[in-house]
Amino acid sequence: MASSQREAENSPARLGPLKREESWQRLGADKFDLVVIGGGVVGAGTALDAATRGLRVALVEARDLASGTSSRSSKLFHGGLRYLEQLEFGLVREALRERELMLTTIAPHLVKPVSFLYPLTHRIWERPYTAAGLLMYDTMGGARSVPGQKHLSRAGALRMVPALKRSALIGGIRYYDAQSDDARHTMTVARTAAHYGAVVRTSTQVVGFLREADRISGVRVRDVEDGRETEIHASAVVNCTGVWTDELQRLSGGRGRFRVRASKGVHIVVPRDRIVSESGMILRTEKSVLFVIPWRNHWIVGTTDTDWNLDLAHPAATKHDIDYLLEHVNTVLATPLTHDDIEGVYAGLRPLLAGESEETSKLSREHAVARVAPGLVAIAGGKYTTYRVMAADAVDAAAVDLPGRPQPSITDKVPLLGADGYHALVNQADHLASEHGLHPYRVRHLLDRYGSMVHEVLALGEGRPELLKPLEHAPDYLGVEVVYAASHEGALHLEDVLARRTRISIEYAHRGVDCAAQVATLVGEVLGWSKDQEKREVEVYQARVDAERESQSQPSDEAADALRSAAPEARSGIIEPVS
Repeated sequence: MASSQREAENSPARLGPLKREESWQRLGADKFDLVVIGGGVVGAGTALDAATRGLRVALVEARDLASGTSSRSSKLFHGGLRYLEQLEFGLVREALRERELMLTTIAPHLVKPVSFLYPLTHRIWERPYTAAGLLMYDTMGGARSVPGQKHLSRAGALRMVPALKRSALIGGIRYYDAQSDDARHTMTVARTAAHYGAVVRTSTQVVGFLREADRISGVRVRDVEDGRETEIHASAVVNCTGVWTDELQRLSGGRGRFRVRASKGVHIVVPRDRIVSESGMILRTEKSVLFVIPWRNHWIVGTTDTDWNLDLAHPAATKHDIDYLLEHVNTVLATPLTHDDIEGVYAGLRPLLAGESEETSKLSREHAVARVAPGLVAIAGGKYTTYRVMAADAVDAAAVDLPGRPQPSITDKVPLLGADGYHALVNQADHLASEHGLHPYRVRHLLDRYGSMVHEVLALGEGRPELLKPLEHAPDYLGVEVVYAASHEGALHLEDVLARRTRISIEYAHRGVDCAAQVATLVGEVLGWSKDQEKREVEVYQARVDAERESQSQPSDEAADALRSAAPEARSGIIEPVS
């Protein structure tokens, strides 16, 4: 037992407190082929791509894994149906291929099929027009693991979605895409990179670039938890910082090859019983589309699409944003949603490549990669679904600065941690449940979050049966999940657990405040917090929630941003901006 515990402690994929210190020492001592800046899905994907090619890789992130855009998406792996109308066939084909890979090979435990109803509102032309688009959508990705389109009469559509007004449609078409918990997926990509040898370290901010003659030869980083600094030497650096791309480019002292514009997307979360439906929905708006997405016991309604030029770390939703979503979804609902129905709100920033058009919804979702200086590559744009392709392109672009010729990308064949053995465990869920005294439903829920790593999670409850009980004010989650977040998944602050390792911050009306003290105690046990540290973590989180609630009652971006950005940072050592 002692040897297996030591083995688990030394597991490369275990991002716990001991690994954190070891990683710091390695950052300063080792020479890397590649340093990846940014712990979003593209950065994590780039680290995984490089590590599985046999390269020596370090990934540094100033805040937490997926703390920016990658935890605030629509949570879909989709081709982007609306991009067919914009004739971006290549983007759609690529995204659908990625969706298929996720469902079958890479992350079947994390990525699941989800159905949508497309309500038809025009007679004669709309059904054949939409059917042709969906036929193309169904076939462009090659083999598929989701059902094809199904045509419904008005009565059939209303049976599927009783929540719709009868006058809101004349018929409908059901089609399928896929969805995932974006923050959990990104974190698992990063842990998989660590499993293959990458050094992955959060709360580690790039504060400068190293140079040898005319080339970038590494970065200077600061541990924002304790203020230590060190230099990381590498053959090449890849900037995967999304909406911070331009800021990092300025810090490097060079000019970028492209500009990135931030587009704010706001989503609201409402209880499942507020919309009676067996399926999600996709609705046309005057600017774009609106999704109603099933999410466990909730619905996610989104999104908006507006320019954002304020605080990049904490984009704020306004009352106007929320009213926009309610107004548009209520045009089709028999029982309208109100502000009182909203359990959670989140705002994220899309890193769009700046184009000539002033409308962000018209900016390209294609990605761009460029060697902006000898030893420095930048990548931006794209969409969550195509992160793996973006990562491969970034490593390919850095190859010119690497010693020798790197092997080709193989991540289309590399399952994420938890994928191997997942399907067998689903079949064994009843046995696993009885073994640990849990309901089979609970075990299936855990399997869809951890896959075959569920054994590691449940092992933390051995001798501590209280950890196998639900959290008092967030019963969808067990105590062991909180402990595991800190011991294995790299969570360093209360916010990391409540907002990203779990989704308590958007799934409960109290937004995590009611269970903050209980969670802080469990996290503190792993990370060695004093009672004063626990209290501070709870206070900082409470202030975050209060600021978000206040900002969501403001009429403008400027007013909302002023309130939200005034809240204290969990990582108080962050330098913002770094340029």
